[in-house]
Amino acid sequence: MNGASREALAAARERLDALTDNTSVDAARLGGELSSVTTLLDRESGLRRALTDPAQTGEAKADLVRRLLGGQIGGETLDLVAGMVRSRWSRSRDLVDAVEELADSADLIAAQRGGDLDDVEDELFRFGRIAAGSSELRAALADRAASTEAKSALLGRLLGGRAKPVTERLVVRLVTAPRGRSLEGGIESLSKLAAARRGRTVAEVVSAVPLSDRQKQRLADALSRIYGRPVHLNLDVDPSVLGGVRVRVGDEVINGSIADRLDEAARRMAG
Repeated sequence: MNGASREALAAARERLDALTDNTSVDAARLGGELSSVTTLLDRESGLRRALTDPAQTGEAKADLVRRLLGGQIGGETLDLVAGMVRSRWSRSRDLVDAVEELADSADLIAAQRGGDLDDVEDELFRFGRIAAGSSELRAALADRAASTEAKSALLGRLLGGRAKPVTERLVVRLVTAPRGRSLEGGIESLSKLAAARRGRTVAEVVSAVPLSDRQKQRLADALSRIYGRPVHLNLDVDPSVLGGVRVRVGDEVINGSIADRLDEAARRMAG
């Protein structure tokens, strides 16, 4: 997003955080209702355009939201969406993307409240690796001929009882309503949202052999010094990795020995 949409999204994030600071607000319910609004806006292009029409006042668009959705979603969700449509959006699709992000964030807030956010981060990463290693699974989840119910049932068999309910909800939502996202890209976006809730960066680490606890700690410490914030490691093992380890942080890839080169890089940056 850029311009007006970026500012509108930032304001919506602040409103969500302020709303969910109140522990009486059911964050999981909020996430589910925002997901339903996402589905509606994604399907109804005319409504999207009406709610982002710069020729209409913000209050007129908020009134339209209240008329259409009042009684169908909770008051907190209704107020949040009404606040979003009062803002100016560069493109109508940006509004839908923003509502979808807030739905995912609300579920992650629910996980954080329950002390499950670390587990959800790890489960999202592991599911992404499993899917990346199975062309059959990827094909089944991307099959346009398969119904939403069939995909949900498949994910229920894969994740039910093995992952946190929040993880399952997020993955089911991504698979059944990808909105143009790849499975890999969607999982990566969810992982970044989860990391952002804890004010840290995610590093995907692929090593030729499993790292020891000491190596993991050295690597995390070195990366934290380089990037200036806590770094969460998502770990995977691939014997074909050259140089011992490959680290990806965002678009940046670092290859080298397990932690020595990162330690050296951190020392150089520190002068």
